[in-house]
Amino acid sequence: MEYYAFIHFSINTYTDMAWGKGDEDPKLFNPTDLDCRQWARICKEAGMKGIIFTAKHHSGFCLWPSKYTDYSIKNIPWRNGQADIVRELADACKEYGLKFGVYLSPWDRNHADYGKPAYITYFRNQLQELLSNYGDIFEVWYDGANGGSGYYGGANETRKIDAKTYYDWPNTYKLVRQLQPNIVIWNDGGDRADLRWVGTEAGYVGETNWSLLNATGDVPEEMLRHGVENGDAWVPGEVNTSIRPEWFYHEREDKKVKTLPQLMDTYYHSIGRNGTLLLNFPIMPNGLIHEKDEKVALEFAQAVKEVFAVNLAGKARAEASNVRGKRSKYQANKAIDGNKESYWATDDGVNKGTLTIHFAKPTAFNRFLVQEYIRLGQRVKAFALEAFVNGAWKEIAKETTIGYKRILRFPTVEATKLRFSILDSKSCPLISNIGVYKAPQILTPPLMMREQSGDIRITPGDPESEIYYTLDGSVPTLQSNKYTGLIKTNDGKVEAKAMAYNPATGKSSALTEEKFDIARKNWKVLGIEDKNVYKVLDGNVNSSWHQSRNAKMPVELLIDLGKQENLMGFRYLPDQNWWADGSIITHYQFFVSADNQEWKLVNEGEFANIKNNPFWQIKTFTPIKGRYIKLKALQNTQTTASGYAEIDVLTE
Repeated sequence: MEYYAFIHFSINTYTDMAWGKGDEDPKLFNPTDLDCRQWARICKEAGMKGIIFTAKHHSGFCLWPSKYTDYSIKNIPWRNGQADIVRELADACKEYGLKFGVYLSPWDRNHADYGKPAYITYFRNQLQELLSNYGDIFEVWYDGANGGSGYYGGANETRKIDAKTYYDWPNTYKLVRQLQPNIVIWNDGGDRADLRWVGTEAGYVGETNWSLLNATGDVPEEMLRHGVENGDAWVPGEVNTSIRPEWFYHEREDKKVKTLPQLMDTYYHSIGRNGTLLLNFPIMPNGLIHEKDEKVALEFAQAVKEVFAVNLAGKARAEASNVRGKRSKYQANKAIDGNKESYWATDDGVNKGTLTIHFAKPTAFNRFLVQEYIRLGQRVKAFALEAFVNGAWKEIAKETTIGYKRILRFPTVEATKLRFSILDSKSCPLISNIGVYKAPQILTPPLMMREQSGDIRITPGDPESEIYYTLDGSVPTLQSNKYTGLIKTNDGKVEAKAMAYNPATGKSSALTEEKFDIARKNWKVLGIEDKNVYKVLDGNVNSSWHQSRNAKMPVELLIDLGKQENLMGFRYLPDQNWWADGSIITHYQFFVSADNQEWKLVNEGEFANIKNNPFWQIKTFTPIKGRYIKLKALQNTQTTASGYAEIDVLTE
């Protein structure tokens, strides 16, 4: 189960919201072309082993006909209320040989009893339905978002709970294991489960990654990312991320589907770092996976196959500095024999050692894969990799943990020998598999930004590639404009597309597509003397500015657009340095004014899930003319000052 799918679908698919509020009209739910077999087919062809489905997200809307609530698909016109999407997907998974899992949100913004003891009975009743009526369930997923504003049966209020005690997790887990003895439990913020969140939804886990935690006690962010070296509970990291910026479908993200290079990075940063990968597909309102998502998922599967098609160590010779008991059962070639049940091992007390691979001729490679015999635990604490080049050893990498699987990427090197050295281990190391590969180049799409001046800057992802672009929305070709420097534009909107091209190989990258609104060259930030504030307008998503630490909430950012504009929305990007001490805005108000005197509140609310998914937040409102805009931060993720990478507007 290295790689499996998340599927997000709910009532908020039809309201263009990240999270449902619990008051959405169930009649909105109308997937006219629903085809769970399409979902399963795509996942199977993409090389995935299973699917976890959002049976109930935070809105409380149930995608099966639960007998414990009226807020479900049994009370909608679609299919005359006779549908059961959980059943259809469970059957499709069985047909395609996939395992089936369910996501059941503990937080329910619709239910009147949420926050009260009676809700726990309701929650467990729904668990019983899902875990009793749909065959074998391989994983149950409990989201860590708990408590906040909601409909709550018409109360329309904010409710807070203690996520550690409210759900009585020990007894909830007991029920789960009674109903599904072989299930794996994922939980964030509650009692220790079988899998852990890795502290981010960006698609990576720490380079040092122990599959251990302590059975009790808090789990700070450092432990989520790296595990606990001497932990006493086996809790591997599961890397969950989406194929698009957000979890649910938004049409505006059709041009923001992750590229093949991005997905390959995710692969190496999850599966390649001793984690599993849970990749999300958002379902469109019509009930299907978008063709762009399908295309890149299948390209991803093919690219992974191509990378690991030929193990260059398979026909090599291996020797080790130490072999356990000098027995053939544990000799060096057991690490390169292709059998994961065999392994190279050292004697007890020998926690260091080297395994050298001798190639029959000079061999070029740029990937190294190594696996411990994980049935007997994770042991290796540090290792190094060296190549024998031109008669001398050259260090390629020096790393920490291995675990079930570790994959290293590095520039192509040609060598006659490769030396893998275990520098430290908890006990005698057990290495079950070593692979050496030469991965083909995948061109990275270029990056595009529009500076405050209105000029467009394009940055290649590969120094040897050429960039071709268009500014009229058409697809660039080798006959299009070649990028040589900053591109001058007028002050209006621009639909830019660009691609990278490698003349040596004749290969092109995927497209980069950006729709830029009006230029910001005449914009001025008012009332703030710190010149660094203009980083929020510079077009560089990697620069940022933060309000003063001494500023008390709420805080405002006031901008003069230079002239009156027909405004219909705004965009906010939080600080992209996720380790920064700045805070992300979670609740806001947005105002527009014609004269900087009289202000109109045009939009307010929350940036749902922005802490875990800190990407562009796009909010629209009824069109209005104005020259001044004001973003008021009402609440942050932390108590420190509000942070901004970019602020922009949407115009008619």
